[in-house]
Amino acid sequence: MALSLDSSNSRRGRGRRRGRGRRALSEINVTPLVDVMLVLLIIFMVSAPLLTAGVPLELPKTEAGALSNQSEPLTVSVRADGTIFVQATEVPFGDLAPRMRAMADAGFNKPIYVRADGRAPYAVVAQVMASLSTSGFTSIGLLTDTGGPSSGLDKVAPLPGDGPAGRGAP
Repeated sequence: MALSLDSSNSRRGRGRRRGRGRRALSEINVTPLVDVMLVLLIIFMVSAPLLTAGVPLELPKTEAGALSNQSEPLTVSVRADGTIFVQATEVPFGDLAPRMRAMADAGFNKPIYVRADGRAPYAVVAQVMASLSTSGFTSIGLLTDTGGPSSGLDKVAPLPGDGPAGRGAP
């Protein structure tokens, strides 16, 4: 709290206000509070994107929408060079099935999401999914980004021999 001396009041009313020449200044300075809040906002805005997925990948894009999930899934990531990660830990292919079985303490119906880079070898992605399937997991999903090219269902070209009566009709 700051004190203020007002010299004009102390000279005029000396007789009436003897002993009351100093009054408390009742203003609150909020500038330091705003500065601290802005710094915290910037820190959280910069650090929030770093807290998402631990393995940077370029997922292939599809037109499928996002999934709504009610529990925390197990995530297996495959980089473009074929390295495999469980959550954010690199795992050799031979240790993938035992590690996933150990992590699935609640049961094999827990959802597992496979995140594969679009440039990852198809054989590695297929082997990872087959290993998970043969390990007993029943809910295996392949994650992609949204906004990719259309599947073409709205632009179906007629097949040769298609007529107004249907397929194969002249």
